[in-house]
Amino acid sequence: MSPLEKLFGKTAQLTVLEYLMKNKGEINYLSGIAQGTGLYHSSVARVLEPLLQNKIVIEKKIGKQIRSFYLNEELEATKLLVKFYEKLRLLLDEQLPSNDLEIPVINHD
Repeated sequence: MSPLEKLFGKTAQLTVLEYLMKNKGEINYLSGIAQGTGLYHSSVARVLEPLLQNKIVIEKKIGKQIRSFYLNEELEATKLLVKFYEKLRLLLDEQLPSNDLEIPVINHD
């Protein structure tokens, strides 16, 4: 389970945002995002709209039909999101219990 999912629940928009943060610095295509997240193309296109409107994600068209997307790493809001995500991931990874430390089941019969 991803760090964002643990706190905010699983939503398509968080799934796409997290995918883009994990792949920051790369140009992503709608089909690649859909495949990488397990979401339908239509869902990815729908949840990208608010990210595009808020300039968190930038779209570039390649040719007439191919849409490419990348995280707008120059935007202060994006920088804060990435920093939050990375710190949250580290914090939650540190809190995960070790597999060696099984919690014993106590039967109160």
